[in-house]
Amino acid sequence: MEESISGFKVRGDWGDVVEHGERITRALRDAGVHDPAHDYGASLTRAFNDWEEWRPKAHETLESDVSEKTADQASVEEGKGEKAGKGPDEDIKTAGEKLSESYEQLEEDEPGAAVDNWKESIDYVARAADSAGRKALRRVEDTVYQNVMTQLAPYYFDNELISANIQQSARGADNGEQFVFEVNVNDDVLKDDVSDRLAEMDEEIDRWHVEVEKDTDAAEAIEGAEPPPKPDDNSKSTTN
Repeated sequence: MEESISGFKVRGDWGDVVEHGERITRALRDAGVHDPAHDYGASLTRAFNDWEEWRPKAHETLESDVSEKTADQASVEEGKGEKAGKGPDEDIKTAGEKLSESYEQLEEDEPGAAVDNWKESIDYVARAADSAGRKALRRVEDTVYQNVMTQLAPYYFDNELISANIQQSARGADNGEQFVFEVNVNDDVLKDDVSDRLAEMDEEIDRWHVEVEKDTDAAEAIEGAEPPPKPDDNSKSTTN
């Protein structure tokens, strides 16, 4: 893994990409980002959950699964009408009702209330147009992004917590598909915590490799060969 001001980068096959994402996720969990009650707060927890959903998984492929997830997270945000759970047709209907009320209030000599309803009617019309436009743009975005943009740019993820991108670097005859996966933690304090935790993980792995004793008895049983003699501190070498 390479660490720089732009993030944590790994180069390798798909397994390396998946492992890198898992290690970043584990480091973030250790820092408490997954818990909305932690100091980092609910906003970063939601961002963590979105990252957890997007990060590459072992059973996925770049061209299909990650491409689709990238297009989804890159789409236009919801407008006010969509956040309220109202479609364009509903808002147009409400706008018409508000306009009718406005005319009735004018006839009843209630100009103040008439103006208020007229303004609300305009707001609903604008909200309906906004919702319709956003939906149309998303359809275009999804098609364009998945079929065009991913051929030109890396697959990326970006939110309050994480900025990440994957690129396919080469296709070697011996090594298969190779990728470059870079992940940056946008909060500087949290990034330092993640960096420390990743370093601890590497130390744990190195220490495990050093301390684990090889099982030579299994090799002897399978291959019919005698294991090499174990070192004896009391033995002395002799010379002729």
